[in-house]
Amino acid sequence: MPASAGGTASARAHGDTPAREELRAMLEEVEGCLRAFLARERFRWSRPDGRGAEPALAVSELVDAGGKRLRPRFLLSGYLAAGGEAGDVPVRAATALELLHVAALVHDDVMDDADRRRGRPTVHARHAGIHRDMGWFGEPRRYGEAMAILAGNLAWAYADHLMAGTSRAVAGEWFDLKAELIAGQAMDVTGAAELTPDPELARHIALLKSGRYTVHRPLALGALLAGRADLAAAFQPYGEALGEAFQLRDDLIDAFGDGVVSGKPVRQDFGRGKMTLLLALAMRSDGRIRGLVERGEAELLHERLSGTAVHARVEARIDRLVERACDSLDGADLTPEWRRELIATASSAAYRER
Repeated sequence: MPASAGGTASARAHGDTPAREELRAMLEEVEGCLRAFLARERFRWSRPDGRGAEPALAVSELVDAGGKRLRPRFLLSGYLAAGGEAGDVPVRAATALELLHVAALVHDDVMDDADRRRGRPTVHARHAGIHRDMGWFGEPRRYGEAMAILAGNLAWAYADHLMAGTSRAVAGEWFDLKAELIAGQAMDVTGAAELTPDPELARHIALLKSGRYTVHRPLALGALLAGRADLAAAFQPYGEALGEAFQLRDDLIDAFGDGVVSGKPVRQDFGRGKMTLLLALAMRSDGRIRGLVERGEAELLHERLSGTAVHARVEARIDRLVERACDSLDGADLTPEWRRELIATASSAAYRER
């Protein structure tokens, strides 16, 4: 039996559908595209003394560290669900989306002053450490942040390069995704500084930073790449609802999860005053919560809120959002197989531990 046929038989024996097999194959192509592209870039900027290659190396190292590849998965799901066929264009687009996410992560880590990402030191923390160890002139922190800004900008440039040459409709969707990501991040930063409990603002931030950026826009990009503008519009209610549920789960993992399981530090949002829905509701219901946030009592907040009515309210909202996302697919022009696949994806994205 040929290797490919054996792999297909093995995958189906483990319960994989043809849709899932096709998606997995394209995601493997994305991994190959990522590594080949970044290898060329590392070589392009390499010098005997290593200077100039630091941003490219930082991007490559973060990609190599892993990640869920959720946004490429949704883009390719949208493409295949819309009837698209395997090819270079959707793979490049999915690769672009992952590199845009790398840019966002690197910059987000600077804004949050985070020291770990995907089990490794963040870009700014690592380069600050290099500066300190070498005894160089100036502030290690500023050097580290400068390198992280450059690495994030380079990853963003890579993403735009890989997405170039697409249709006007795809370019418009790509622009909207990036603009919404920045607007959501700006609201997130301001919300943490103001420390004003506003559940509606928290939901809007979750919608922009995750509802549209993580699920809706990637699905729409995939549908548009396949020439299905009608399906791109149908994906909006599914994507926005599931994306918000995904973000709320992320918030709960940070608040109550296990860092060993999640692969990243926990209780970070509490310490930084991130105005998540959980924290906004908690501050509204108990005036003492604000003082704990201001003093950085992250572990005490974890103990105080775990298993409370506020915790339950966020879980209940996740349930409603997943139900809304799945119900929205009833009117979409999808094959039964892809409808089932997207429903299964909704459950795995919203009810996860990492």
